[in-house]
Amino acid sequence: MSRTLQQFVLILLAGALLLLAGWSSYSVYKYSSEVADIKRDYSELNSITHGIMSVNIWRDHLTTMVLNRIDEFEFTEAQEDTLVHQVENILTAGIDKGADILDQKQKGIKAKLRKFAVKTLVPEDKIRALVPMFAQTIVNEIQKPENKEALKYVIKSKLQEYSDLTYDDSQIATLRIKALLDKYEVEDLIEFNKKIPEKIFDLEAETYFHTYILLGIIGVFLLLWWLLRNQKAVHTPLFIISVLVSLVVLFSGLTAPMIEIDARFQQVNFSLIGESITFNDQVIFFQSKSILEVIGILLNTGKIDSYFVGFLILVFSIVFPVAKLLATQIYLAGNDKARKNKVLKFFAFKSGKWSMADVYVIAVFMAYIGFQGILDNQLSNLNMETDSLVSISTNKTSLQPGFMIFIGFVLFSLILSTILKRITTTEKKIIKQEK
Repeated sequence: MSRTLQQFVLILLAGALLLLAGWSSYSVYKYSSEVADIKRDYSELNSITHGIMSVNIWRDHLTTMVLNRIDEFEFTEAQEDTLVHQVENILTAGIDKGADILDQKQKGIKAKLRKFAVKTLVPEDKIRALVPMFAQTIVNEIQKPENKEALKYVIKSKLQEYSDLTYDDSQIATLRIKALLDKYEVEDLIEFNKKIPEKIFDLEAETYFHTYILLGIIGVFLLLWWLLRNQKAVHTPLFIISVLVSLVVLFSGLTAPMIEIDARFQQVNFSLIGESITFNDQVIFFQSKSILEVIGILLNTGKIDSYFVGFLILVFSIVFPVAKLLATQIYLAGNDKARKNKVLKFFAFKSGKWSMADVYVIAVFMAYIGFQGILDNQLSNLNMETDSLVSISTNKTSLQPGFMIFIGFVLFSLILSTILKRITTTEKKIIKQEK
């Protein structure tokens, strides 16, 4: 096979892989961004602020519990006896007060005649003897279904009135919750929590599918380099396309989330007055960020130390790696004069020691291990199990596709640097032999 044909076939194959890498890179960015947005909305709607720590939620739960207890209320024998006794005391107190009024000295003939008539016609001793019967009759009347329902209605109306006075008047939060529910075309949080997990699962599956395609393409290019290691005629076009693939992979690694920190109560169950109050998936803390998002946050804080850290990450983890890849392209395609440029040679061969992309990968991994350990330790203290309270906390912190892709970029770029040195060394040997 002629040299030209070899190069044509290689460019055709590698170009197809480059297009596939570009499509997968964009797909990873698209799907991972969508997943991150949905998870942020999910964490906001299921935040402990709107759940276990919400005044309105507790008001609704407690009001419902008490209303249920009112509906179920029936007098026991002991309670009936106590009520009869209390009614007897009230009636006796009324009789005593009436007797005291009659015993007072009356002025005028009319008042004296009224006192005489009452004492003669209304025997106090007989009335006192009838007090227990009157008390029992009153209690029996109260326990009639129609009277009991009327009494319950009065109590529930008053309870509802007090409930309406107890609320968290946060109009902004209410409007925000409504906007999020409308965004996903659901009526309430229950419907949202049923609909969203399946959508997240499907989007994550798509994200990882395209992530594995990107990593697989890197593997294919490395395999091509091994198979064609002695075919010097195709090294230059293969290297150029390899660098382009590396840049495509870098784009995906920079824009896709690298680490996700998620701490939540999986379940909290309270037992109050015989009823259960349950909160599920109460998010305590959630963050999911890509490298570019982290840099943006650091640069926008307005603090000098954060700005400095953000600038360092930007320069040494993004600018230097990109400059190095572009410099290798220019160096390989350039003439002798261009290759002697000190800046070009620095970025092509010596900037690797200044690039901190590999250091950043290690830092993210160490941060993941640190967060995992800290959250596991702290959340374990929130796990409780008593007669009235059961709480189960969970740590869902995880590394995301962006981390895997960025590792792939770092390793691929390091290998390409080694390949460039071998290509240039071989070219120099050939030039010397020709001379």
